[in-house]
Amino acid sequence: MKGWRLFTLLFSLCLTAFTLVLALDTFVIPRVYAAVPASGAEASAPGAEELPASAAGEAAADAASEGGADASGGASEALSPEPVSTETTYDDGEIRISVSEYRVHDTTVYVADVTLSDASALQTAFAQNVYGKNITAKTSETAASVNAVLAVNGDYYGARETGYVIRGGVLYRDEAAEDGEDLVIWEDGSFGIIREAEVTAQELLAMGARDVLSFGPALVTDGRIAVTEDEEVGRAMAENPRTAIAETGALHYLFVVSDGRTEESSGLTLYELAEFLQSLGATTAYNLDGGGSSTMVFQGRVVNNPTTSGDRIRERSVSDIVYVGV
Repeated sequence: MKGWRLFTLLFSLCLTAFTLVLALDTFVIPRVYAAVPASGAEASAPGAEELPASAAGEAAADAASEGGADASGGASEALSPEPVSTETTYDDGEIRISVSEYRVHDTTVYVADVTLSDASALQTAFAQNVYGKNITAKTSETAASVNAVLAVNGDYYGARETGYVIRGGVLYRDEAAEDGEDLVIWEDGSFGIIREAEVTAQELLAMGARDVLSFGPALVTDGRIAVTEDEEVGRAMAENPRTAIAETGALHYLFVVSDGRTEESSGLTLYELAEFLQSLGATTAYNLDGGGSSTMVFQGRVVNNPTTSGDRIRERSVSDIVYVGV
């Protein structure tokens, strides 16, 4: 009898230890899979050699320094005009942004209307400048690291094991998600919606995909609402803080974040968000990670009220952002 009790105790301890290690590996322990390559560097194939987390900063710095200018600054560049900005507007002649606040379904919604002269100003960035597991930072921190004028949280690729990840024309993950519906940002800055079951990540690269975001779902396609009134993301609540990005015309975008889960703002359903974006003229709109992740940063200031439960207004650390930068 004593032997059986001892065996049971040891088995329980081993099971608990295994569960703890598995949980830490899944949600806590950072693993760096690839540093973001310098501009023009060759794209990395999926399954790149894993780097120790401590090497993240060095790897990213080495990648960024390749091909850099000499001490004198290299070839001279034309000076850009000084931007004109207020608390809600920004205009440097190439990037024009106006941030407005709406009240929709008992919820405060923040809309950044963005017009660009060059598609390259619409960009994405990884937290800590590396692709990996459990590598996160606040949206405001990542935005500051890339000098973003405007930023919202991305698709939080690190919370999932599947779903295409293409950033800046580099393929980081090519494992398709079941029923995956992605937003493709093409080289010319236009938007497209694809289903991962119908096209591979490599094919998207060959077709000119620059960025692929795999949260979803699509909210508006060809100017029409693409979700039903009872559609929701997984098991999420019907009303939530939301983040979305939309295209209204060539190089004309809407970055949208809603509050939610507070006494002041209940949040939006996917259908309500789609209706709102359609009313603003969106031809293509896509739902990004929401809930406590939903954050908009404009000129270094957090615009909305990010929260998970409404008890505390604070940013959640996420794995990536979508931003407009010079």
